[in-house]
Amino acid sequence: MISNRKFWISMAVFQVLFALVIFVTTRDYYLRKANPVSGHPATMSSPALDWQSGINETGIAQLSTSAFSDSAIQDPAEISRRADEFFTNGQYERAANAYERLLTFDSKNVEVHNNLGLTLHYLGRSGEALRRLDEGIALDPNNQRIWLTLGFVNSQLGNIQQARTALTKATQIGSDPSIRQAANKMLESLP
Repeated sequence: MISNRKFWISMAVFQVLFALVIFVTTRDYYLRKANPVSGHPATMSSPALDWQSGINETGIAQLSTSAFSDSAIQDPAEISRRADEFFTNGQYERAANAYERLLTFDSKNVEVHNNLGLTLHYLGRSGEALRRLDEGIALDPNNQRIWLTLGFVNSQLGNIQQARTALTKATQIGSDPSIRQAANKMLESLP
């Protein structure tokens, strides 16, 4: 009888520990996956549907498949998140479209000009990429990252002098040591 009791006690302890392990694992997974979108408070918008009030005909219409297309999204933070995701996944055409849409919200956002320029270069539209990068530099000539990107694109196109000028500028301005290091590395690799 005692061994039977020990068995059930050990089984109960095992199940409690097993449940805790599952809870911690899934909680950690979902917390990492829920990574909230960061953005400037002025660009953040509230959800389109008020789920607490229930779903009505308007809500159902918004849930149609067209509501989930890229062009239906109006939240700049969500568009930015998707653009970066498209870029990371090599979906450059979709990323370029999303970055273009972001510029309709804030045409003076240098980071978006930078990302769009690099994306256009990867699409083989390098002339357009250089134009977008130049527009971004005109908006903020002290943005270190856009100078790095301009140097990279020019080096890829064989514009060695323009690449050297842009990369040198990236080493001289800004405070991000990783950008400075990347620019120095590219400068060293130039012929």
